[in-house]
Amino acid sequence: MNPHSVFELRRYRLLPEGRESLIDLFDREFVEPQEALGMRVEGEFRDLDDPDSFVWVRSFKDMETRTEALASFYSSPTWKEHGPAANATMLNSDNVLLLKPAVGVHPFVHNPPRDKEVSRSKVQGLIRLNICSLAPGTEEDFARFFRDDALPAMRDAGARIDALFVTERSKNDFPRLPVREGETVFVWFECHEDQDRATDYERRLRRSLIWGREIYPRMDSRCWRRIEVSHLTPTPRSLCAW
Repeated sequence: MNPHSVFELRRYRLLPEGRESLIDLFDREFVEPQEALGMRVEGEFRDLDDPDSFVWVRSFKDMETRTEALASFYSSPTWKEHGPAANATMLNSDNVLLLKPAVGVHPFVHNPPRDKEVSRSKVQGLIRLNICSLAPGTEEDFARFFRDDALPAMRDAGARIDALFVTERSKNDFPRLPVREGETVFVWFECHEDQDRATDYERRLRRSLIWGREIYPRMDSRCWRRIEVSHLTPTPRSLCAW
């Protein structure tokens, strides 16, 4: 699988009871046409804390191919036919972070290729999406600290960490789809088999003296606000799952 260097974390606020209609439409009409243009739909999720939220991640080889792929998709017959129905489910779709992989960690290595999707017997898992808001220019240093100190402790406690990201600062060359600019973030995706395994993980992490006394206080002190945590479950066609 070719490595991708640009990722979009997209979180849509939907009209009441619009989520299932959007997921059905998305999976039926939008996955293959995007991936045929070189994009990858890495994950699609329901937010357990918000019944009117749909979260998904797509990736691109680089910024240049992102611009080309988006221009092709959003001018395509597929989008012209089905885009209005998708937009009709949404209150807004502009909560988007443009991201790149943190140094030394390749994202979503557990995702199967799309052609292996149908061989999965069941799609399951609890995915925790964590977003740290940081001071400008501190994301690379924070990422190194996380990779070297926090990540080993999390893995020892039983988490599967599927992706680490920092802000991609390149100009958004497809302004038709806005992104949140002027922000500095560190993002990680944490995957568990189910809620019971996630609870066990949290219990083990809390018992870790180095986590409680050193690692978490250092992490928390570098964030401008409390770490934003969303609890997600994968949709049937999400490649990111347990």
